[in-house]
Amino acid sequence: MSGPPRADNRPPYVRIASKYRDLINSGGLSPGDLLPSISALAAEEQVSTATADRAMKLLRREKLVQGIPGVGTEVMARPIPLSSGAERHDRSGRTQSSWGVGETSSGHTAEVIKAPKDVAHVLGISSGDDVIRRTRVYQDGHGIVCHSTSWIPAEFGRVLPQLARPERLQGGLSLDLIARATGRRVETRVDEEGARLATKDDLALLGLPAETVAAVLVMTVQFLDIDGDVLEYGVDIGAPGRTRRTTSEVLQ
Repeated sequence: MSGPPRADNRPPYVRIASKYRDLINSGGLSPGDLLPSISALAAEEQVSTATADRAMKLLRREKLVQGIPGVGTEVMARPIPLSSGAERHDRSGRTQSSWGVGETSSGHTAEVIKAPKDVAHVLGISSGDDVIRRTRVYQDGHGIVCHSTSWIPAEFGRVLPQLARPERLQGGLSLDLIARATGRRVETRVDEEGARLATKDDLALLGLPAETVAAVLVMTVQFLDIDGDVLEYGVDIGAPGRTRRTTSEVLQ
C-alpha cells in the first residue's frame, strides 16, 4: 500500500521549469509548439508573473525554448541526445532497462577473448588474460546512438555464464546480475569523456562510410566495488552529431 505523495519542496520556478522540461524531453511538446504566455502560465500555476518568467528564463538558458518577439515562447528543436554508460547504469537501476526514450539495442555480441593491453591495465589483470567482451549498438529514430562495449573480468563468467552468450541480458544489466549473484556492488565509478576524429574502426562500428571525416565522443566508465576492484569497464563511442547534456537544479 503506497503512502501519501511526497510534497514538492522545490522553489515554484524550479518546479514549473521541471514540468515543461519533462514535457519537452518526453515528446509531449514538440519543436515549434508554443508555451503559455507569462500571464497565462502565472494564472495556471498560481504564481506571480515574476516566478513564471524566471521559470521560462531557466528553460531558455538550457536551450529548450526560445522567445520570439510578438509570438511567444517556442519549443526549440532538441539536440540529439547521447547517454553515457554511467547514465545507462543509473537508468537500469530505476527501470531495469538501459534504453533511453525511443531507443532499442541490437547487434548484441559476447565472447571470452584475450584482454588487450589497455583493457588489462584498467581491469588490473595481465595482458592476454581471459576477459568477457560484450558489445551492442543503441539506436533511436535518428539512427545509431552509440556503439557500446563492456569489458568484464572472466571470473564472473563462471558464476554467470550468460554474460558470455551473444544475446541481450534478461533481468537488468551485467552489473545488476553480478550484484545479485555475488553481492559485489558498485560503490564508486570513474567517468571520462574525450573527443577524437573517428578512426576506421570507429566508422565501421557506427555503420558509417569509410571516407567519413567526423569527430566522435568517446566515453569510458569504470565501475568499482568497495575494495576498489573493477567490476566492469565500459567504452561507448557516440555517433557524430550526438550531444551530451546534463541539467542540474541549483537551489538558492
